[in-house]
Amino acid sequence: MQTKQDIEKLLAGAGTTPNHRLGQNFLIDLNLMRLLLDTAGIHEQDVVLEVGTGTGSFTESIAERCGQVITVEYDDSLYAIAKKQLEKFDNIVQFNMDVLENKNMIHQEILDAVQQARQACAGRFLLVANLPYNVGSCVMANLITGPVTADAMYVTVQKEVADRMAASPNHDDYGTLSILMSATGNVHFLRKLPPSVFWPRPQVESAMVSYERNPVKLAEIHNMQTFREVIALFMGHRRKMLKACVKFTQDRLENVRHWNDVFDEAFVDSHKRPEEITSIQYIAIANLCYEQIR
Repeated sequence: MQTKQDIEKLLAGAGTTPNHRLGQNFLIDLNLMRLLLDTAGIHEQDVVLEVGTGTGSFTESIAERCGQVITVEYDDSLYAIAKKQLEKFDNIVQFNMDVLENKNMIHQEILDAVQQARQACAGRFLLVANLPYNVGSCVMANLITGPVTADAMYVTVQKEVADRMAASPNHDDYGTLSILMSATGNVHFLRKLPPSVFWPRPQVESAMVSYERNPVKLAEIHNMQTFREVIALFMGHRRKMLKACVKFTQDRLENVRHWNDVFDEAFVDSHKRPEEITSIQYIAIANLCYEQIR
């Protein structure tokens, strides 16, 4: 693993500096890096996705433990630095691109690489990363709903993202990510991180959080696409009452003709607001919608 001095030297040698716009804050506390890796319990047959390769310090430690790493770096200079640092490893696939093709889709080339790695490795598929602040929530949401899904995630994120991951109804932090994580798995807050463990120091606190997919919970969701569409419909108008939100249906949900019946059968009060509805209730609503539109 690289110390702060190592990272500074690598960046200086490449004639570059951390890019604040891209949220480049390097985790420099080596004990915390080890904590995240140990908590993930990475095995030699696991496939790991890392978003934000940086200078390759964390990538190297992941590669020493797993079957294959797919790592993604948007910044050209950092990609070039990491390419040289990681050239001795034969179980690392590096990408120099935006991890997201669009808000609702991880780049297809990355998904293809993950699928190919999973054919060669029989273990879990994990997200283990110090996630860049500007893509973290979207990446995690996509790895919950698919088409390629993670068995678990062990991440460092801004504290406000960590709060959203674990939020419950009637809290300001409660939103799409909260519902998806609660409905499909279990979230654990591992450690709050002060700005001092990063370089440069961010203006906000961060946190280490884990998410583990729960097959029993997943079995309750009849169709993931419909579930996500239902969440998007209602949380997109979170301050309105549920019965008012249905005026904004699009695409497949336009084919749901009996919303009053859906709310009644799901035992949900249509006068409530989306931010008051639990993930279990959203599952019930989505399953009933799916029955009408499939």
